[in-house]
Amino acid sequence: MLKHGTFTLILTYLVALVLMVMPMPAAFDTFRPDWVTLVLLYWVLAIPHRVNMGTALILGVLSDILLGSVLGVHALGMVVVTYFVARHFQRFRNFSLPQQAILVAFLILLKRMIVFQANVFIHDAEFTASYFWPAFTSAVFWLWLFPLLRKIRRHFKVA
Repeated sequence: MLKHGTFTLILTYLVALVLMVMPMPAAFDTFRPDWVTLVLLYWVLAIPHRVNMGTALILGVLSDILLGSVLGVHALGMVVVTYFVARHFQRFRNFSLPQQAILVAFLILLKRMIVFQANVFIHDAEFTASYFWPAFTSAVFWLWLFPLLRKIRRHFKVA
């Protein structure tokens, strides 16, 4: 039997995975927020006893499969970022929403740097400045996503 709220967790992960691969105009695709990492960060903050690095590993591998990247590249980035948030979740919770958004920008930037360095190591990826725009847009969307997911968590009593 599934724990209470597990369906809600899985549904939010699926929505984030769909948003990650949903077609967008080329001009906006550069600015696509890192939806999966944002949703993962929220749940690690909200219920760290249920969402942890194992969840990050699974979501990272699913991201690698959906994006067609080398298996484990996104998983590595998500696990590192999740470890940092899980380790300091009580401190993170005490920050105001704008402060959390700034920290989220740095975490997404860290994840993207890890993914980029892994891609450089594997197949000589080339750097473009637009590679880091999602860190900024993710921080902006955190201001909207955090209250939305908190409302969903409270409505469906996810604990």
